[in-house]
Amino acid sequence: MSYFGGTENETDDPHADKFFTKLSTGCGGAVTGLILRLALPAPVFDLFDYLPPADVDPALLRPGQRLMVPFGRSRRCALLVELATRSSVPTSRLKAAYRLLDEQPLLDEEHLGFLRWAAAYYHHPQGDVLMSALPVRLRKGKAPLTPRPDQLFLLPVAEDVIAGLERRAPRQFEVLCWLRAQGGNARLDDFRQRFPGARHALDALRKKGWVETGMGETALSPARPAPHKLEPEQRQAIAAVSARLDEYAAFLLDGVTGSGKTEVYFQIAEQVLAQGRSVLLLVPEISLTPQLVRRVRSRLATRVAVMHSGLGEGEREQAWQMARRGEARLVLGTRSAVLAPMPDLGLVLVDEEHDPSYKQQEGFRYSARDMALVRARRADCPVLLGSATPSLESLKNARANRYHWLRLTRRAGKARAPQMQVLDVRNQVLAGGMSGPVLQALEQTLEQGRQAMVFLNRRGFAPVLSCYECGWLSDCPRCDARQTLHRRRGRLICHHCGNERPLPKVCPACQSPELHPLGQGTEQLETILREHFPAHPLIRIDRDSVSRKGSLDNLLAEVKQGRAGLLVGTQMLAKGHHFPNLTLVVMVDVDSGLYSADFRSAERMAQLIVQVAGRAGRGEQPGRVLLQTRFPDHPLLRTLVEQDYAAFAEEALAERKTAGLPPFTHQALIRADALQAETAEAFLEQAARQLTADDGQVMVWGPVPAPMHKRAGRYRMQLLLQADERAALQTRLHGLIPALGKLPEATRVRWSVDVDPLDLY
Repeated sequence: MSYFGGTENETDDPHADKFFTKLSTGCGGAVTGLILRLALPAPVFDLFDYLPPADVDPALLRPGQRLMVPFGRSRRCALLVELATRSSVPTSRLKAAYRLLDEQPLLDEEHLGFLRWAAAYYHHPQGDVLMSALPVRLRKGKAPLTPRPDQLFLLPVAEDVIAGLERRAPRQFEVLCWLRAQGGNARLDDFRQRFPGARHALDALRKKGWVETGMGETALSPARPAPHKLEPEQRQAIAAVSARLDEYAAFLLDGVTGSGKTEVYFQIAEQVLAQGRSVLLLVPEISLTPQLVRRVRSRLATRVAVMHSGLGEGEREQAWQMARRGEARLVLGTRSAVLAPMPDLGLVLVDEEHDPSYKQQEGFRYSARDMALVRARRADCPVLLGSATPSLESLKNARANRYHWLRLTRRAGKARAPQMQVLDVRNQVLAGGMSGPVLQALEQTLEQGRQAMVFLNRRGFAPVLSCYECGWLSDCPRCDARQTLHRRRGRLICHHCGNERPLPKVCPACQSPELHPLGQGTEQLETILREHFPAHPLIRIDRDSVSRKGSLDNLLAEVKQGRAGLLVGTQMLAKGHHFPNLTLVVMVDVDSGLYSADFRSAERMAQLIVQVAGRAGRGEQPGRVLLQTRFPDHPLLRTLVEQDYAAFAEEALAERKTAGLPPFTHQALIRADALQAETAEAFLEQAARQLTADDGQVMVWGPVPAPMHKRAGRYRMQLLLQADERAALQTRLHGLIPALGKLPEATRVRWSVDVDPLDLY
């Protein structure tokens, strides 16, 4: 039996199979003969019935192929899901598909089944789900891209010829020397990263016949051994998973920061790759992929397909095709990579499994972590969830022996856990949000030649601009939120809807020039720290400073090379990064999660503190962490600092159980938004009345306004469903969802269903 999110796997819900049967068979049999059941990206839960193209041999049609079909007044690309012999649609209404787009299926039937399960479980139109598993170009009906060269080869060139280029063509000389240092061949992606803008130099070398591009069997040199001796706990974890490589098993790798979880991943992956099977490695954020890709390629002798939204459409499709054809045996990507087809899947790895980034918050609202567990079970292979701060859902499963609980309690090598200290900043004069002890600690660290990081999870210069004369605040005209001051850009920007306007010189309400920023952001911290420590280079890393492609990787490289003593940033720096010379971490504000209305806020606050603190002291020098707070006596904060995350999690789980909250109960959130609040409320009231005949197994709360009632010009309401058993909740949803689209107000609102919601925003 498999579990995810604290509950049983999909096979424990008999209603899922009934739902599939309903989707597959229709309601009658008005039409007989070969019928194509197609998925189209439309807000309809059923498949669409079509006749085969007139010029296509029916024997060539198989599930997983794309067809171009008439849809209303347009043409659309559709995916063939089933071949049937009957349809409930009258003959006069059935249309024939225009043409078949693929000779071979793009998705096999096993993968189609996995995606259809996801559509049923998350109650999302299966056409949207199935098409979202395809690259953007393929969804539009375009032909698949042909495989492109991924390797750069050095051809025989006389030594004196290379030397002669040093003055005549220094760029070409540099490329040839680099390629020779790589052993005569290298990945084209590595070349582009090492020499941005050197395309003309490469073209010149190709014309001279000195280099050529092509496809390689692997994208790297042979695998290298582990960089250091394994700790006993690492060996035990590797042995536990290795013993179950031929069957499904779920493991939680609960390891403190710096304990060598990645090395455990690599050594297990090596075994799976040696068997000729594939590995899926999920990471929560794009910022973690470049450094992890380099580590993977330096250790594992296999081609790697990288998938994340920061790549261009062509790059993502090439990676997707490599995964589908089995050319890349290791797929490394963010959330959407769990949807990629992979033959012979032998291992699923989910790094930082607790991270909320694994939950899609728009459209198809799936959890990549939970789907990874289901996918591993269907592939009959192990799945390993890794984290220094496991989610409460995963810890509950581990305590119940639903997951095999593997612990790494010590940092690898000579590194030791940093010391955490709470700084009470009540009634203190702060400089840009930083207290005197913080500035003193920064000065001492920099004078010792060490690096320090100042963390604030708030970008921009200040979260709000205020008028001291009349009290005007920089409210967003389209949201119940403030516009953030971005001083360098001279703009006020809403981080929720994107609305922005020029920075006013006088108050829009009273024309007073007394406009002042309230609060701090990373841009302000950077300004203050540069004034205090002008002799020490500083690097700021947040979404604003790394907007250009490759800029994050370049900035991180500068930090690791010691070119900056001070590092300022947001949660992009919270996890996965290894800075050996960084010994001090300052968290400017840890209070935001202590008294939030969201019951998950304390858990996320604790995870963030531990993850950020984990950047300190990863080398031989001890680390120190300073936490600024106005609530130094908060019980959960004291537990976290004086004991550890495990003690915090135990207390948090006890509170959740007493309150009847997840992971001890199960939730679904129905959201609705409209131009008028009354419209959205009326729709959800109608939905709530559909549930009045409930037998008491499912509680219904609301409708109530969302915490951010107005966003992007629309008013948002929500209806919360909660049950002790997931099966009961799914049963109610299966009955409710078809009825929602028929409600009187359904055409006047935008509504969605979020199963296992992580945010009640």
